[in-house]
Amino acid sequence: MRALALALVAASFATLTLAADVPFLSGRVVDDAEVLTPPVRERLTAVLKTHEDKTTNQIVVLTVPTIGDESIEEYAVRVFAAWKLGQKGKDNGVLVVVVPNDRKMRIEVGYGLEGTLTDAMSSRIIRNEMTPQFKSGSFDRGVENGVNAIVALLEGGTAPAESKSSSSSTAHSAFDDINIELPPWPMRILLGLFIFGVIGLFTVLGVMTPGMGWFLYLFLIPFWAMFPIMIVGVKGALILVSIYLVGYPIAKLIVSRSAWYDKAKLDLKKKGTATIGGFTMSSSSGGSSWSSGGSSSGGGFSGGGGSSGGGGSSGSW
Repeated sequence: MRALALALVAASFATLTLAADVPFLSGRVVDDAEVLTPPVRERLTAVLKTHEDKTTNQIVVLTVPTIGDESIEEYAVRVFAAWKLGQKGKDNGVLVVVVPNDRKMRIEVGYGLEGTLTDAMSSRIIRNEMTPQFKSGSFDRGVENGVNAIVALLEGGTAPAESKSSSSSTAHSAFDDINIELPPWPMRILLGLFIFGVIGLFTVLGVMTPGMGWFLYLFLIPFWAMFPIMIVGVKGALILVSIYLVGYPIAKLIVSRSAWYDKAKLDLKKKGTATIGGFTMSSSSGGSSWSSGGSSSGGGFSGGGGSSGGGGSSGSW
């Protein structure tokens, strides 16, 4: 038992050492990565001070070389909470984090400003004002453009301009404004095992089952369309539901030509029951239903939720 306790303590310390440090809040611009020139740091400090005096909103810029294996979302929330940005009761703080070595950035927004500096607006600022400059190697211009866009939006409600491109690119940008904050990868893996395990099981049963298989095909479409979003995002969910819409009928047609499928179909017609893969199906009112052959107990499913300390958006380059 003592050895187990020591191992757990050692593991806890190891986990703590993997987390990046939260720097000391030395000013409105904390350039720990040293990627901003002194004139830009001075200009940013002046702009942010003027904005705070005018609105009480507190905006801080932080650059750190790397955050290791920690996600940019988790790190931004830790820094925001440690620094307690914004006025008490107003929650009007904004944190701009840039991690050069990891090529990551994030705009973390306090609750009080989420109505103006929305997730979609934060994403647009990152995409149009910051990312192009970072890709060209100009951190000065990228950070300054991003901060100026945030200030303009908070002070005058001026939305950041859409990128000037062709109509196809404009449509792509509009799609990118659908911003979903995904949980950290360990949580996404666990959720994925559960979600894909459940709807995957029903999908396989639908493909294998005579009679009710096409009903399950239609029934599972909204599940394949919505549940994967929290695991792989909007674009990933679109890809998965497209694969499902095409792949299910093809698999169903292939399976329906097999001998055991014909036998199960015949058993349902003559005996009223058929067994496939340990599941017993019974015909009823022209369709079919199935069970595992054992008893089942009722119960509800409940989940918990948490708060990151504010909305925002993340990006990379």
